[in-house]
Amino acid sequence: MAQGTGSINSDYKDWEWSADAGERARLLQSPSVETVPKSGESQGNGLGATSALGAVFIVVNAALGAGLLNFPAAFSMAGGVAAGIALQMCMLIFIIGGLVILAYCSQASNERTYQEVVWAVCGKVPGVLCEVAIAVYTFGTCIAFLIIIGDQEDKIIAALVTEPEEAGSGRWYTDRKFTISITAFLLILPLSIPKEIGFQKYASSLSVIGTWYVTAVIIIKYIWPDKELVPVEIPTSPSTWTAVFNAVPTICFGFQCHVSSVPVFNSMKQPEVKTWGAVVTAAMVIALFVYTGTGVCGFLTFGAGVEQDVLLSYPSNDIPVALARAFIILCVLTSYPILHFCGRAVLEGLWLRYTGVTVEEDVIRERRRRLLQTISWFLLTLLLALFIPDIGKVISVIGGLAACFIFVFPGLCLIQAKLSEIQETRAISWWAQVSYGVFMVTLGAFIFGQTTANAIFVDLTA
Repeated sequence: MAQGTGSINSDYKDWEWSADAGERARLLQSPSVETVPKSGESQGNGLGATSALGAVFIVVNAALGAGLLNFPAAFSMAGGVAAGIALQMCMLIFIIGGLVILAYCSQASNERTYQEVVWAVCGKVPGVLCEVAIAVYTFGTCIAFLIIIGDQEDKIIAALVTEPEEAGSGRWYTDRKFTISITAFLLILPLSIPKEIGFQKYASSLSVIGTWYVTAVIIIKYIWPDKELVPVEIPTSPSTWTAVFNAVPTICFGFQCHVSSVPVFNSMKQPEVKTWGAVVTAAMVIALFVYTGTGVCGFLTFGAGVEQDVLLSYPSNDIPVALARAFIILCVLTSYPILHFCGRAVLEGLWLRYTGVTVEEDVIRERRRRLLQTISWFLLTLLLALFIPDIGKVISVIGGLAACFIFVFPGLCLIQAKLSEIQETRAISWWAQVSYGVFMVTLGAFIFGQTTANAIFVDLTA
């Protein structure tokens, strides 16, 4: 993409809210990324510490996560292996395109986080909508994490307790609501309260190990299946053409790494759009193989009878799968505070902009407000997780919202960036890029509307 000479919405005075507070708030710094201070000198000299290979690893880490547990069910909903793979391949083009657009706009606007890029390029209204969307998305993801903890603990307890797994036969300390609550209060809440989350680097490594191990177990279990694992039915085609879209939320949720991609790009030794294109292409291909391996092998192992959380389909006493459940629990326990930190930081930035108070002036009240925000966030997510036992219902909602980060906001940024260029004549490439941006916004709005409406009127009312 050819970069124009015009600045992009660079006059912060037009934002009306306090630009100082919004710019200073530390929002959504990606795990394992150390960015340099935002200044013209550091940007120009490329003082970032991350190599291209390191950036590939970080982007893969940001994309891979607990969402892979839902991919076998997504293949089932899509109508089989062929439909699931074809859908992923088609969406991957736009997923990579969105990541490249964000890097281009970050370079043009000299901003270093996703929401700051949207603010600078698109203006106040899209910027506020972006920050609200990030807060809602991280909130929903935290709910999904708590549900995953409950799912895995149920199976682990069932393997340890000798009593039969029948309704009403369990004791009070094996009840799902108790186990989720005690785990959340003892482990998650203390990790969510601190102002800084320096442990996120180690959590990232743990997440990578856990997701790769889960994928390996699912593939091995398909190649050498247990005798009692017999698939119910294996669909080979979707029941209707609209059924394919039921898998879209899971794919969007799984591949959504766009929010943390901008800090990763700016942390590179040579933050160039061309190099970044190669980085994200390699990262997304790796993620594609992991998700496809999990989705295909899990789906073919259980067929249409696969659970929304594929690990629930395996017997409780399977030792390798039990270890996979333990990995997932550890991964989620450390990922929840990171997601909560991101959502809390966005809410903090919105509050400071609205009140017009700088960070320095608000230090005294920050601790009290942080405690109130953390406890409120924690209790709401826990309450919803206790009464929404199906992870698929949550992913169907936040997966549609993930489409906005992949399609809508990058598309809007591309359109506005090209319109802001000062050119005497507009070449065919200019029109092609604007048209691509319009198509991304339209496609993203359709996916968001279709999946969200389906989740509300079908899944949540069932």
